[in-house]
Amino acid sequence: MNRIHKIGAFIFLFVLIYACGTKKDTFVARNYQALTTKFNVLFNGKEYFRKGVEEIDTKYEDDFWVRLPIEPIKFDENKIDIPTLSPKGTVNGPGAGFSKGKNTTNNSTSTSETSNESNFDKAEEKAVKAIQRHSMNIRGRERNKQIDDAYLLLGKSRYYTQRFVPAIEAFNYVIANYPYANLISETKIWRAKSNIRLDNEELAIESLKLLLKKEETLSDDIKEQAHTAMAMAYTKLDSTQRVIQHLTLATRTHENKKQTARNLFILGQIYSLESKKDSAIMVFERLSKFKKAPYKYRIYANIEVVKNTTSDSSSLALLERFQKLIKNRDNRPYLDALYYQVGVLEENQDSVSDAIDYYNRSLRAKNGKAKQKTFSYERLGNIYFKDTKYVLASSYYDSVLRVAKDSNNLRIRRIKRRHKSLASLISFEKTLQHNDSILRLASLPKEEQTKFFEEYVAKIKKADEAIAQQQLNNISFGNAFGSGSQQSTNRGKWYFYNTQSLGFGEGEFQRVWGSRPLEDNWRWSDKTQIGTKNNGKDSIAVNESRYDVESYVERIPTKREELDSLTTTRNEALFELGLIYKEQFKNKTRSVTYLERLLNSKPDSTLVLPSNYHLYQLYNETNNAKANTYKKFILDNYAGTKFAQIVEFPEREIEEEEEELSDTEKFYKQLYYLYKDDKYADVVCEIEQILPTLSNSKLIPKFELLKAYAIGKYQGKVAYKSALDYIALQYAETEEGKEAKEILNRLKKRP
Repeated sequence: MNRIHKIGAFIFLFVLIYACGTKKDTFVARNYQALTTKFNVLFNGKEYFRKGVEEIDTKYEDDFWVRLPIEPIKFDENKIDIPTLSPKGTVNGPGAGFSKGKNTTNNSTSTSETSNESNFDKAEEKAVKAIQRHSMNIRGRERNKQIDDAYLLLGKSRYYTQRFVPAIEAFNYVIANYPYANLISETKIWRAKSNIRLDNEELAIESLKLLLKKEETLSDDIKEQAHTAMAMAYTKLDSTQRVIQHLTLATRTHENKKQTARNLFILGQIYSLESKKDSAIMVFERLSKFKKAPYKYRIYANIEVVKNTTSDSSSLALLERFQKLIKNRDNRPYLDALYYQVGVLEENQDSVSDAIDYYNRSLRAKNGKAKQKTFSYERLGNIYFKDTKYVLASSYYDSVLRVAKDSNNLRIRRIKRRHKSLASLISFEKTLQHNDSILRLASLPKEEQTKFFEEYVAKIKKADEAIAQQQLNNISFGNAFGSGSQQSTNRGKWYFYNTQSLGFGEGEFQRVWGSRPLEDNWRWSDKTQIGTKNNGKDSIAVNESRYDVESYVERIPTKREELDSLTTTRNEALFELGLIYKEQFKNKTRSVTYLERLLNSKPDSTLVLPSNYHLYQLYNETNNAKANTYKKFILDNYAGTKFAQIVEFPEREIEEEEEELSDTEKFYKQLYYLYKDDKYADVVCEIEQILPTLSNSKLIPKFELLKAYAIGKYQGKVAYKSALDYIALQYAETEEGKEAKEILNRLKKRP
């Protein structure tokens, strides 16, 4: 009897399995395969897909300083294979969508365990498994109603792995074979997005327009997706008005809160770029009050309101709003941006000191972003530059260049040029200050020199004592207060058990002897002094000379040639500073100050004429009397020079200059302008062609030096040094050779 039961059960099980197979079009088979597909294979595949999307969202960092992409994902454009598609796409038969994917087998489950696979790869494998194992394609008709979901998942997974052609094949199969499926609209949208990624925007727009013709029959979610995809397509076509139109339509409903918030932000950015500030503020205000939007969009929407506000009357209200945002503990990750915008508001209201304070707070904010720091450093640099504190401004511009990741950015290149100009200015300012101080000391009587350094030594002694006392206090009170409750329990016991007494004792020892290790001969501050002749004068000698007034006095130069050299270098610095302030920074007041001081110091004759000429130019627009004075001086003392001709006949300046230029000089001038336009390779090529045609021209060193400069701009440091070495050796006696040698010396000093 048991045997009969077993046989019966086996037969029943066999019939059940046969009835649930993929070859029979029965009610049981259809529903069994559909349930197995949906709640087993597809469920796992969709979970992998969801995790993959979440991973992209987590890793993707938006740069809110530029216009955001509509879809928050970055594809490698070099990996995209752009095929030629027919206008109507392709229609595939059963099984389509596998031709350009991975090699798949029935044992696809085992391959999904590969550690290198992404979540999208695993989702794709689950979709393939669902199609291969559970498809019920009987007499050309699919009977498993979950297979269209599997093909959609397959296409979406391939989209995110940047395999857009196989993705389109999968979407086309769904559209061709399941025209009445409830997911057909979503599939068309994903196919359009894939075509956009393949630069087939017109094809994508055409298909989406057909879909939106029946917009009243579509759900809100599908409408949002379709209009968002249309905005993506028109973005690639640079059709701004169309982008605005479809982003506006996409944000009418809020089915996808995250994408709606993103669309609103981009819409506001577009209005801002179009100088429609009022419209931009309306959109950003709407987003800031959109409570279900991701928090980062709401915070940056508030920031964008500040960027687009032009009215001073609303600044106070915005300041109050931002103070509340700063006090909110939830906004700690955004403090760098919030402090920066408050600084901008304060600066716009001419509260420069408050602005500086907030920019510095932005820089000190925990987890501050690198790009945000570059803007804070730049603002501080601009403030100090405007206040003619050029050394301080240069340090902030230098910080921008150190922090900036994208050195090819137009803004960063502009800061780099200003920083380079400031570097020259600072170098000359330091030279001027250094030489002035030495020359001033050298001009004093011996008694006054001694008195000056006595006061200086007294100051540094006082400063050293203050530092020593501070260290003593740190040691004494640090030990005393660091022991806590043990002080009371140890009081009255042996000295070394009393932490307070021990702390003060250590402090007193430090004051007298300094910091000494526990070893033999601990009284010696420097062990190298014991038995070593070579180092007998190091630390003690240095300390003694630091407070030795006579050692300072002896260092003051007294020889006439040394003083003349210092004077000449100082005068050259004055002249260069006058030109830099005049030509580069347009600071006429400082330029006049330096040039007039130069003339009062009786400079070398080579500097007299150009200094008078530049002062004539500076005064020519503001002070005719002064200008005429310098003009008269040039005409009376340098009548036959070019400067005199330019001053006397300013209208003929350009023509006469052009007539005096030879063909070679004109060609050099053209190459120089080419160099200024950053066309370095062209400059090198042109110079290499013309050099063999120049026999004994005085301009050959100039061409060679210009060629070296161009090589340094795009061929690297090694090639630059090699070119400079050649000029320094070949044309050592020329100005160009000396300049090349000077540049080489500076390069050697750099790490």
